[in-house]
Amino acid sequence: MVGTGIQAQEYLDMIDSGNHSVAEIVQNAEAYFADRDKGRGSGYKQFKRWEYMANRLMDENGYLVSDTEKLARLEAYNAYLNETAGDREVLNDDWIELGPDDWNSTTAWSPGVGRITGFSVEAADNDHIIVSAETGGVWRTYDGGATWEPLGDYFSNLRAYSVASHPDDPDTYLFGSSSGLIYESNDAGATWNQIADLSNSLVNKILINPDNTDIIFASSQNAGFYRSTDGGSTWSGPIVNDVRAYDVEFKPGDTQTVYLSGHKFHKSTDGGATWTETTGFAAQPKMMGVSPADDSVIYMVQASGGSFGAFYVSTDEGANFTAIDQGGNNYFGYDIGSSGGQAPRDMDIAVSPLDIDEVHIAGVLTYVSYDGGNNFTRSSWWIPNEAASLGQGYCHADVDIMDFVGSVLYVGTDGGFFKAEDTPNLDADYYTDYTKGLGIRQNYKIGISQTADVIITGGSQDNGTSFYREDTGEWIDWIGADGMETFIDWEDTNRMYGTSQFGQIYRTDNGATTLFNLIEPGSGSANWVTPFEQDPQNSATIYLGYNQVFKSDARGGGGTWEAISQTFGNLDHLKLAPSDPNVMYASRGGFIYRTTDGGATDWTQLPNPGGGINSIAVHPYDPMKVAVATSSAARVMVSEDGGDTWNSMQLNLPGFASLAVVWDISDENGLYVGMDYGVYYIDDTYSEWQPYFNNLPNVIINELEINFAEGRIYAGSYGRGTWSSPTKYGNVILANGDFLSPEQVNLAPNPAVNQLRISLPQQTEADIRVFDLSGKLLIYKKDVQVNAYYDMDVSVLQTGTYFVRVSTSLGTITKKLLKQ
Repeated sequence: MVGTGIQAQEYLDMIDSGNHSVAEIVQNAEAYFADRDKGRGSGYKQFKRWEYMANRLMDENGYLVSDTEKLARLEAYNAYLNETAGDREVLNDDWIELGPDDWNSTTAWSPGVGRITGFSVEAADNDHIIVSAETGGVWRTYDGGATWEPLGDYFSNLRAYSVASHPDDPDTYLFGSSSGLIYESNDAGATWNQIADLSNSLVNKILINPDNTDIIFASSQNAGFYRSTDGGSTWSGPIVNDVRAYDVEFKPGDTQTVYLSGHKFHKSTDGGATWTETTGFAAQPKMMGVSPADDSVIYMVQASGGSFGAFYVSTDEGANFTAIDQGGNNYFGYDIGSSGGQAPRDMDIAVSPLDIDEVHIAGVLTYVSYDGGNNFTRSSWWIPNEAASLGQGYCHADVDIMDFVGSVLYVGTDGGFFKAEDTPNLDADYYTDYTKGLGIRQNYKIGISQTADVIITGGSQDNGTSFYREDTGEWIDWIGADGMETFIDWEDTNRMYGTSQFGQIYRTDNGATTLFNLIEPGSGSANWVTPFEQDPQNSATIYLGYNQVFKSDARGGGGTWEAISQTFGNLDHLKLAPSDPNVMYASRGGFIYRTTDGGATDWTQLPNPGGGINSIAVHPYDPMKVAVATSSAARVMVSEDGGDTWNSMQLNLPGFASLAVVWDISDENGLYVGMDYGVYYIDDTYSEWQPYFNNLPNVIINELEINFAEGRIYAGSYGRGTWSSPTKYGNVILANGDFLSPEQVNLAPNPAVNQLRISLPQQTEADIRVFDLSGKLLIYKKDVQVNAYYDMDVSVLQTGTYFVRVSTSLGTITKKLLKQ
């Protein structure tokens, strides 16, 4: 029941249940936070992040689509693409990754790359590591973090919260996702298969018994603990009576003894068949730390709401625990003397395998004790320059996971992957960042210059706003916090504008050498992601979408704001017509408004195009031609009369969320839409949408922008950074002046038995995928070098009909394959 007296964070359970609409969850959460502090560590920021993306990804009925259903829709669309491949021409699309995959702080205060939620290190080869990124999938390194490669970019689900490496087979990986799903790969991450559907809650830990790999434990955060005794083929659970599930540990050297911690503590001495519970704890999240330095000791940290609650030690394998007084210190917030924290999201504990008295705690920051938890010292700081002056290691704020592998402490944070190799000695070099090469930035928005050497600025979750110069290939961080709407002054590319959460606004005039805050409007409020635009014909004029539309002279520092609209409520989107900036469109939820006189009179409320509005694009030449991406079944709606009437552009669009639209400059009225899977294109010469995602991962596309000077389109993804491709009619120089044609790609023998030779007309790099008739990806070969031909083993395929999709910079060709 929703009400102002609500005491528990019921909205979190509602999110997991899958039975509530986004609107119902938002109502419940706002009631919970109504009379509570909404500052750092309150959990409100995390809720607003969820709300923003949930409103964009919900379906026409206002509900989020389950991951299982998304997989089914993607496979169905792949089957459609394969069957109709012969009816489509090869287009210009050839996406390349731009990053960022490293940080280079200037005026930013908490730089990082992206969120790491889990990791697993091969026991026999510690240079072989896999990590999970929240919406960026699973990544691997074979050289201890010197280089990284993504696994499963073309798989349906890049939501990864935990990973595990098989103890006996280095090519077998597991990852835990949202909605209780667990996936397994037996080919080193090339393809994945679902092996578990445990619950509606995310899987935050997977633990494989190294002595008997048929036994696997999994914790599904808000749904309980689960166990498999046949290698993941079947699962039982919840195996204990606990409403929460966080940590699973084996007693060091004894896999028959297993510990679980959720809101309670549980122990098994028969490998997980039966359980006992140690009582006397508050019903709060708990994490455990054990060490081979003394296998009888268990340390446990307990939350209190989002803050630190208590620290316990057991010296008898969990039969009894003793609380060690911490003097009221809060190790989960930004400061031990203040409240707040983000437990259990940012909460962990690890114990040195060499010294039972060396205990590490993770929250927003990290702390270490060298006397068994009696006294803790901060071991990290979240601002690089300040960390150095404090003599502490820089580690990005908000630590999701920490654990020892041998004597090395590994840490996964909202900004990346760090490790400490000399944990007994605290100094400014305590942590080393091993994130470089991980392209896992979660972009909210991007802005593109209109210069020949393009400049990109992108705002992202957790890692602020960064800009990229094509002439140097370098990304530079220039705003901290959560980066939101951002753009580059079209008259002076050294001048950039950006926002952080709830409409805080910034500007740099010298390419991020210095940064200053713009003064915000003195009245009104703003959304989590606040609309912020520059006049397309007067570079000194900027516009801000709070609960009204405000206008300011940017050269005056943005100090004076003029309201140019009536009060709408906090706006989601604001767009100006490039050919006539007096024509503007703004939206809030499903409501859309227009002015044709620059706001001199009240804006006109237009007919609802259907569902919530996720993006607005105004045609470059016609101010009354407007497209919107919506959460309705139509996905995209277009108006020729300024929004007075709307026409559906659903056509053959797949059933994915429609998130971003942008018009191209062409006589054919080219229009692109970015979805939670892929980019699609249509113009006056087509009767259907064309897939436009050659080499683009299956990642959420939050924003699309076009650089008309170079004829390239840019995509800001939520989990895989920024990508770029030539536009349909962009400037493309091909080696032989032509695209691939179906006649140039040959499969032989066909029918095939065990081996298949794929022939191409020239040497090139290719991605090769094999699908069954349902659209399921069965074989994936990434970045293979084709020197006229490539030989591939297809013996794993059953007798039947398949489709082979070959993707190169010269286009994508799909051919039918018969397997005998």
